[in-house]
Amino acid sequence: MKALVPARNFDQSEQFYQHLGFELGWSDGTQTHFRHGNSSFVLQKLNNKERADNVVIHLFVVDVEAWWQHVQAQDLKNKYEIKVDPPKDRPWGIRELVIVDPSGTLWRIGQSMGGNP
Repeated sequence: MKALVPARNFDQSEQFYQHLGFELGWSDGTQTHFRHGNSSFVLQKLNNKERADNVVIHLFVVDVEAWWQHVQAQDLKNKYEIKVDPPKDRPWGIRELVIVDPSGTLWRIGQSMGGNP
């Protein structure tokens, strides 16, 4: 299964995901395939606000603190004027950070507090 993530400003979103640390696989100008390790998704050019605001992606990683350091080093919050919350222990056993991308997609990037995801 592969998620399709909507983008209101496609060019800005392509740049954002590369700064976030995803590798661009291919792009045809309306869709871009991104990957990071075993995870991947397709960024899709879309101008429908309702779809972007209702998308939530939960990415499990081995080291959420490394992701947090990268997000801070890239200054994504200020560069893209987005919401970014630092890692926090959640009652469901995940330590996760929260990012809302430029189109409103909510990303929960976390690691299991009990070991590998």
